[in-house]
Amino acid sequence: MNASATQATEIWPLVAYFFLVVTLVVGVMALSYIIGERHRSKATDEPFESGIVTVGLARFRLSAKFYLIAVFFVIFDVEAVFLFAWAVAFRELGWPGYIEAIIFISILGAALAYLWRLGALDWGPARHSSGRFAKDSRSPNHAVVSK
Repeated sequence: MNASATQATEIWPLVAYFFLVVTLVVGVMALSYIIGERHRSKATDEPFESGIVTVGLARFRLSAKFYLIAVFFVIFDVEAVFLFAWAVAFRELGWPGYIEAIIFISILGAALAYLWRLGALDWGPARHSSGRFAKDSRSPNHAVVSK
């Protein structure tokens, strides 16, 4: 048997699975369209909130600190994934792998210390105004980034 025939016999289950999934998704969507109800009313246009009447708009502004914390979470979550992969291959990597992991952790620790020093992790009012994210004295609601 040549290489292309062997490759075709190895990949056919994947191709069959792909077509089965696409067929199933299209079939379920078509069935939903065919037997689904098509009426619009005020009750169906409102989101269901467990019987509680909605008050006000659902759109409101969140502080940028929430997004900052989310970014920190993603960064340190990815760090945990890398360290888990390193821990699984610890014996094969030996001392060079250990040293690389220590360097990786040190860089992330230094970045965390830097962010902490800047005040990026502070939720409360500023303790002193010498930081990079100090409050502007002109307005209580504006922050100024010093250069």
